Order: sequence, then C-alpha cells, then structure tokens
Amino acid sequence: MSEEIIIPAFRTVPRTGVIFVTTEAHKRGYRSNDPEWCNLGQGQPETGPLPGAPPRVQFLEVGVDDQEYAPVPGLWDLREAVAGLYNRLYRKGLPSQYSAENVSISGGGRAALTRAAASLGHVNLGHFLPDYTAYEELLDVFKAFTAIPILLEGDRGYAFTAEDLKREVLGRGLSALLLSNPCNPTGKLVQGEELQRWVRLARELECSILLDEFYSHYIWTARPGQLPIESAARYVEDVDRDPVVLFDGLTKNWRYPGWRVTWTIGPRKVIDAVSSAGSFLDGGASRPLQRAAIPLMTEEHVTRETLATHAVFRDKRDRMLSRLDRLGIRADRAPDGTFYVWGNLSGLPPPLNDGMGFFRAALERKVITVPGEFFDVNPGKRRSARASRFRHYTRFSFGPEQAKLDLALGRIEEMVLAATR
Repeated sequence: MSEEIIIPAFRTVPRTGVIFVTTEAHKRGYRSNDPEWCNLGQGQPETGPLPGAPPRVQFLEVGVDDQEYAPVPGLWDLREAVAGLYNRLYRKGLPSQYSAENVSISGGGRAALTRAAASLGHVNLGHFLPDYTAYEELLDVFKAFTAIPILLEGDRGYAFTAEDLKREVLGRGLSALLLSNPCNPTGKLVQGEELQRWVRLARELECSILLDEFYSHYIWTARPGQLPIESAARYVEDVDRDPVVLFDGLTKNWRYPGWRVTWTIGPRKVIDAVSSAGSFLDGGASRPLQRAAIPLMTEEHVTRETLATHAVFRDKRDRMLSRLDRLGIRADRAPDGTFYVWGNLSGLPPPLNDGMGFFRAALERKVITVPGEFFDVNPGKRRSARASRFRHYTRFSFGPEQAKLDLALGRIEEMVLAATR
C-alpha cells in the first residue's frame, strides 16, 4: 500500500461530478475519442454540423492585435453585440435597453460564476437542491456570504412558485438567490408569467437573482411557432436597477464549449464589480476567440442554430425518455429544458437502484453516467453525504450524437436485464 503524500498548506480539492466520473473512467482506459466508450455524463452538446444550422466555424484568423491581452470586462465590440442580441430577442419596444456597459465577458461559465461569487457581500445566499454540481465548491470557497439550501421535491415535480420564493426570501433573510434555469439536472424551467413574478419579487424584496441560463435555448415547452428560448431578460423593467444577473455563453446554446467564451449581463454596478473581481481572479478571456464570437451574435444566426438544435435534440430527448422508462428508470418530470434526463433508479434491483452502484456497473460496460448525489449541493460538507436525498438518481446526458446514445442505451438495457434475471 503506497504512503499518502501530504504537501504542506494544500488541501484536497474535491472534484465536481463530471470530473469525478471521467477520472474514474480514465482509470479503465476511457479516452474521449475512443468509439467504444459512451459518455452519458458529458456536460456538452454534440458540436458537429446539424441539418439547417449555420456552418460551423472551423478556422480562426489571429491578427496582430490579438496577441495582446483583452480588457478584463471583454472586447467592447463583443459586449455591444451581446447587449444588442438580448435587446432584439427579449426587449423590443421596452424603454430600458442593455448596453455594452451591462455586459462582462469571461473565459468560461465557471469563471463568470466565480467572479459573481467573489463580488457578493456578507449576505445569505439561497440555492436549490438539486442543482449544478460545480456550485458546491463555489459556495464554499468564498466565505463572505452564507449559503442557504432550499429543498425541492421530486413528487412535486421540483416546483417552486413565486409565493414559495417570497416565503424563503422573507423567512431566511435572503439577499441573493443562485439557480440554473432550466435546471441542471432536473430540467425544470421557470418561465413565462411565473418567471416574470420572480423578477418582480426580486425587485420588490431587494433580493438579487443570479440566473445561470446556459441551457436557455434548449426549451421543450415552447408554444408552436415560438422560438424555443427563455430568459429573465424579457421581464426586467430597468436594466440598471432590477437586481437580475444573467450568465450565458457559447458553451451550450451555440455548441462551442471549447471556446470558453461566456458573459454576465446585469446592472452596470454589478458589471463593474464582477469585472474588478476578474482582474485578480482570471485576467480575462481569450482575445481572438472573443473577436471570432462577434459574428455569431446576429439574430439570424441564433434563430437558425436554435431551431436546428431543437429539432435534433428534441428527438433525442423523447427517445431517451421512452427507452429509460421501459427499463423502469423514471423521470420525476420530463425535462422542460436542458439535454439531461434526471432518472429515478428506485425501481431497479440493487446495486443498480443506487446512483453510485449504477455508475460502477455501467462503467464496466464502457458507459459513463453521473450519480445523483453529486447534485446534492453541500458546501463545506455540512450535511452527511450518506444522507443524500438523491442517492437513487442518475443524470443521463443526451448531448452526444444519436448513434452514441443508441449504443449506450443498448448496453444499459443489457445491464438491467442481466440484473433482473
């Protein structure tokens, strides 16, 4: 048995769910380009051409000026382009419009969220269970604010109304609320009039809402003829006064995760704060990639990309839900958004009825999943991991191309059938 090596001053930093499962897979020979492996744990969409989508960017020209640092808040032209896109998509005819000063560019979604977390004061910040795994360390490493968990129930379809929000804000003294919308992993979406009520309450109760909208173009509940996207930007009254801060980027909705180009949108005072935080946290995003992102901000490009993505991913969603359901893996609710199915394993025989047990068994068949306990966001491990409410859940991604999904689901079917004989 090898002796554990301890380096002075350094702590053991826990891995997020996706990093944990891919690390375990690597120990068994997994490589991302190996056709034998099926990664249903991946947090990225397929990145190749889709029917009806704009051509994929394949080459970037790097100019002389691109060798320099970009401004920490981002290139002005890209900030203007992002603001203009939001105004065209969500704020037509409204007197208050976003400008470049309402946008900050970051080198990835975690960088954007980290900048925001570093900018919060000594407040109570609410967060939901379950939610995005990377929130756990984010909510623990910055000690200025106190993270307050809010439990959502599967038997209620993870519903949380504006009245529930009001009760939590007033009862727990929340000054801020962080959530993914649509939610990673459950796919629950706050939308339409309900989302409008949330924004109104944030304004009235002086509680900032930090909305991770990285899956906001993967909406499965849109009305026919309506572009399947949603954002709280649609319901903001005054872009410089309403305490609504939005995070998005090229990662999911444009299907360019490797570019690491993301943005924060909010009141100018917030943008000043997160930009200042970026000056000591990350130094800013890649200059050539920011410049290359500007042409992707047209309404025409976004519309074509969204409709093409929706057509392909809607079919993948429906087929995955159907096949999992036949195996006894139920979804507490069909996802309103995202490209994930939050599967309840309780109906399977042991050890497959446990997320970690299911993960270990699937790994032997070269299929990667993410156990549900990783989404039980637990900053500082203040609650016992053994008591996780989501031990009997697993997140399945339908981000990969359909052929890979069919291969993975076939192997999962064989695994379940073998366990029930």
